[in-house]
Amino acid sequence: MLESNAVSETQRGKQAASQTLLILGASGDLTARLLLPGLGSLLAAGQAGDLLLIGTGSDELDDEDWRSRVAKSFATSGAGGAEAGEIVESTYYMVTDVTLETDLRRLLGSCEGEPIIYFALPPQVTVKACEALAGIDVPEGTRLVMEKPFGTDEAGARSLNELVTGIVPEQQIHRVDHFLGVSTVLNIVGLRFANRVLEPVLNSQHVESVEIIWDESLGLEGRAGYYDHAGAMVDMIQSHLLQVLSILTMEAPASTNARDFRDETAQILRATRIWNDDPTGSSRRARYAAGQVDGRAMPDYTDEPGVDPANDTETLAEIVVGVYNWRWSGVPFTLRSGKALGNPRKEAVFTFRPTPHTPEGLTGPDRPDRLRIGLGFGADTLRLDLNINGPGDPKSIEPVTLEASFGEGELPEYGEVLKGVLDDDPTLSVRGDAAEQCWRIIEPVQAAWAAGEVPMDGYDAGSSGPETWPDSAQPAG
Repeated sequence: MLESNAVSETQRGKQAASQTLLILGASGDLTARLLLPGLGSLLAAGQAGDLLLIGTGSDELDDEDWRSRVAKSFATSGAGGAEAGEIVESTYYMVTDVTLETDLRRLLGSCEGEPIIYFALPPQVTVKACEALAGIDVPEGTRLVMEKPFGTDEAGARSLNELVTGIVPEQQIHRVDHFLGVSTVLNIVGLRFANRVLEPVLNSQHVESVEIIWDESLGLEGRAGYYDHAGAMVDMIQSHLLQVLSILTMEAPASTNARDFRDETAQILRATRIWNDDPTGSSRRARYAAGQVDGRAMPDYTDEPGVDPANDTETLAEIVVGVYNWRWSGVPFTLRSGKALGNPRKEAVFTFRPTPHTPEGLTGPDRPDRLRIGLGFGADTLRLDLNINGPGDPKSIEPVTLEASFGEGELPEYGEVLKGVLDDDPTLSVRGDAAEQCWRIIEPVQAAWAAGEVPMDGYDAGSSGPETWPDSAQPAG
């Protein structure tokens, strides 16, 4: 099954493009909501290069419908002018079954220059498409671009790695994590390694604990088909937050090129495991019940459309891990992510150890020093909580917060992701061994949860979480 209204090189009136972005699953939500606006942001910044765009999927779309979608998405990103117009004019849509080798051959035959195959597909369909692709001699320079989750467990990730590296070399595989495209996450590298005053104290000698928190007020938002099988653990912690952990804790790379950068982050993940090897005592899970979030009513999670209560899916997950190396041994790292919460937080927090001695006579609040790093998406602030002499009595200590804003990146997160793909720069892509390690880290917790060793707690939508959970370090006022 393959229908095509392909536009020939002559019809476009220009030479063949140097590369083709071929989106599998182009009629889906991911393409419309994130990929096409991301590409539009690259066009607006003049960084898209010479490109042919082809969309393909099982939905019946004609070329004009597809071009209209592309043009509308580009417009939301401020993309206009001749370059955007050329891509809209030359793009086309092909109705295909991407699990069939014959359809994939014809798709690749329609590409110009080096093909970039973006799998905007459910994970199980991606695997089937790769199995079909393995039977084809793909053009030289072909790149594969895959969304998380990469595999469903460590063994599955390893098997998928073997499959895709049989198609193209590892350096031509982009396992995208849009969190790594967030400008504030990238700013962590500069914050740590371009400031001598910070780097010497970011270790177990000075740091008591670290939190990486992604709590949001959003609920399921129509994502039951994916989320009800993933839950907060796989959706956020297994992928995004463990990647943030690796950047927060890695040693300084020799350079920011892909090999040096990913060597250091992968080394951190290899050193990471559940705190004290105790998945029962070092993890918690919960699910939201009906409540009010930002003035709107939210149903019980199990009453959300498309949810199967038998899946026992958590909407709030928390694990504690240790990075068992020289720098970080003995420091607990809490990774937490939840939905439908009334106090959304998106930050990494370093809590420092108490001072070894406070001179007698100084009085005031006993608040630890903290370094807070906002994780983007509107939370792009750096805060340093300190204790200083307050006004009046010089022996009275009062808390203050020094605050600065990270500069906004030139591109949104998917713009950064696509820029790396189009430039064939995998620095911000997850390497195969790192993807396997992320599954290894959480699998003891998944097993404990499946065995019922960790109870499913509850919380009202709009609350701060289960009442029985102790408060974590809250943002400074």
